[in-house]
Amino acid sequence: MAEPSSDNSEESLVTKETCTSEMEISEFSKPEPCDDEPRKAKKKTAKGRRRRRRRCCRRRRHSYRLNSSVSFATYFPRVLKQVHTGLSISHETLNIMDCFVKDMFERIAEEAGRLTRSSKRCTIMSEDIQTAVRLLLPGEMGKYAMSAATKSVIRYITHK
Repeated sequence: MAEPSSDNSEESLVTKETCTSEMEISEFSKPEPCDDEPRKAKKKTAKGRRRRRRRCCRRRRHSYRLNSSVSFATYFPRVLKQVHTGLSISHETLNIMDCFVKDMFERIAEEAGRLTRSSKRCTIMSEDIQTAVRLLLPGEMGKYAMSAATKSVIRYITHK
């Protein structure tokens, strides 16, 4: 058998010594392994540089559920007075309408979020909300909701 050359053993001693001295110098960093095998090169894309991950959509993963303290109940009598002046609404009906509006809000927000993620964007746009409303509300109700929402937005912008 061939004996190991003295050059090879000296190199391994030098690398082991440098690793221990590096560990002593930087005690907060992770020590790197001291083996003689070369490290594997990092994988690169076809363009020759590492791919950057888009983190904007993954950064905030909050649950956007409405708090139980948020209530739309104050708005129903106001709207009812505008539409039918002589009518009033009971407390039980007010609670049912409040639950209905919260549920629809959550459904529309979830569907718009799915549409945004499927198009690889980070911001919910008005088109996503419109598409979510068209998907969730059937037929004429969806069309009527879209026209009423468009009128409301235009009225809000002009009175700003």
